[in-house]
Amino acid sequence: MDISVIIVNYNVREFLNNALISLLKALEGYSSEIFVVDNASDDGSVELIQQRFPQVHLIANKTNIGFAKANNQALALSKGEYLLLLNPDTLVQEDTFDKLIEFFSKNNDAGMIGCKILNPDGSLQLACRRSFPTPWNAFTKAFGLSSLFPQSKLFAHYNLTYLDPDKSYEVDAISGSFMMMKREVFEKVGDLDETFFMYGEDLDWCFRVQRSGWKVYYVPVTSIIHYKGESTKRSDIDELKVFYNAMRLFVRKHHAGSTFFEWFIYSGIYFRKIIADTSRLIKPFAIVIVDMLIVSGTILIGEYIRKNNLFTFPTYAYPWAFIFPSLIVFISLLLHGVYTEFKLSVSRSIVAVFSAFVVISAIVSFEKDFAFSRMIMLISGGLSLILIPGWRLVLRLLGFGEKNNRTTLFGKRTLIVGVQQPAQDILKKLRARAGGGYSIMGFVDTNRKRIGEKILDVEIVGSIDTIGKLIEEQHISEVIFSSDAVSYSTILNVIANNRKRYVNFRLVPNNLEVIIGKSSIDQLNEIPFIDIDYNIGKFRNRFVKRTFDIIASIFLLICFFPFVYFIRLFISQHEVGMSKVILQMPLVLLGKKSIVGYFSAENVNVNRNIFRGKPGVTGLIHLQNNGTLSAEEKEQFDLYYAKNQTLLLDLEIIIKSLQQWMQH
Repeated sequence: MDISVIIVNYNVREFLNNALISLLKALEGYSSEIFVVDNASDDGSVELIQQRFPQVHLIANKTNIGFAKANNQALALSKGEYLLLLNPDTLVQEDTFDKLIEFFSKNNDAGMIGCKILNPDGSLQLACRRSFPTPWNAFTKAFGLSSLFPQSKLFAHYNLTYLDPDKSYEVDAISGSFMMMKREVFEKVGDLDETFFMYGEDLDWCFRVQRSGWKVYYVPVTSIIHYKGESTKRSDIDELKVFYNAMRLFVRKHHAGSTFFEWFIYSGIYFRKIIADTSRLIKPFAIVIVDMLIVSGTILIGEYIRKNNLFTFPTYAYPWAFIFPSLIVFISLLLHGVYTEFKLSVSRSIVAVFSAFVVISAIVSFEKDFAFSRMIMLISGGLSLILIPGWRLVLRLLGFGEKNNRTTLFGKRTLIVGVQQPAQDILKKLRARAGGGYSIMGFVDTNRKRIGEKILDVEIVGSIDTIGKLIEEQHISEVIFSSDAVSYSTILNVIANNRKRYVNFRLVPNNLEVIIGKSSIDQLNEIPFIDIDYNIGKFRNRFVKRTFDIIASIFLLICFFPFVYFIRLFISQHEVGMSKVILQMPLVLLGKKSIVGYFSAENVNVNRNIFRGKPGVTGLIHLQNNGTLSAEEKEQFDLYYAKNQTLLLDLEIIIKSLQQWMQH
């Protein structure tokens, strides 16, 4: 047997189909075998192999066991003189094996080789030739020096960008998407290290090949196209997290003896992660800083207008005359969701600033020590009411902000969840709408089997479990659910998992009577779009709810808890009604429970991915006859509460609970 080719597949059916077609052409004239190890794909990949490629040896795993372990399954069965690990999202040239086997025959020291790997646009994938991580490589990569000086041997040693990509030479490592090895080398080096789930195992294998006395070569006499990352796009795997873990494993395995070396590599890895995390944090803080500077600046302007001079406040007023107004404005904007969900909302910022300066005016009116600042705060309030919403309006008009690039010339970038006739009807209505307003980026199916297919010229771009990635990568601003496609539990699950992304969720119901709670409705000819939301996941609702729990629990603990606890010590009786509630107040104060929440004892079937708050001392299910409610009915009550939770709803539940307790 000349060649054994091993492909590990995960949910890239169409790419796999094209890879196999190109591979069969390249293998003509050789005795060969092809293994496809499928890691529990649900997109029809297994059926594709069975129907179109009966000559392929198929290993269908029931779960995703990872890249290394799946390759090892096929390596154990392979018989070829040459072994090739190949990604399913690749295309090989007809002369690939001719050229590479010729290179092996002319270079007896070659143990493993990789070819030139191109992106779909023709650019070189840097991972096809690289060096092992060293302290210096980690430093230059982490601090961006390799990108700034790509032609420098000193700074660009990790990805070797200073070398000619059209010449062959020995390298430390090649890409796991195409790795060709002699069998005698494999028998000496052994299997891939299954400690690596994904990423890092190719680097580790190359390291072991070199340590065994063989060389690893980059050979650009032939090339392949690699559609990088297609498998991870169709999964919910956090690639960045998996990559960092893989690098840590590599360092721990091969450089554990050098504490300094290990620390340096770790520092490089963590530095890149810190940069990514910091960039996410700076953005909202920058908005806060701008608003606080505006408030402080308007106070100075007010002082100058009023006093015709600056810094004329009494000494005791500094810096409080600037800190307290800024802090009150910040809290008001935060509670109105301007720093969480609606960063560029003009209307909310107007209401928040107005509310804040009402509070500020009340304080300076009753506090004699700050009476000098009444007119100044009035001027500051008027200017802030213009400037704080004003800069948001300007950014929105310029197209910047959290929804930048989320609207095209033809309308909001939109996904439709569902592929059946009701979802297709939604697409037709959106297309027929005068003035547009929506740019349909694709359909989202419940599974991956039809990804890549087109319906009414619109592609099925993903599945429910990858909708978060689609929102992020395609800058989606609207997600429209066809209610026949998924359950309400699934809808709330999607909303909960994406509550930190800036996207609107809307629903087209089959029957308006099934919609829970109040929503705004946009009539689209005969189709009503209902805005759906998830109140209990909002920062504002969680903040108000937790504040109420703390205040109420402290009050009950001080006024009633000692009395109830004392009676329980001397009178043996079951805890019922108010006594049971009061005895749970320590748990409420500690944040383990909420006064109003879900029914924890019976709620085992509800989707745990949905953020439902904390278990409650009382709640909607508590108000019912618990014994007569089915698990499905209890789930519906919990979903209703999660969607509609407000302080007013909590107070209503508490009042009804008190009425019940007083009757018993």
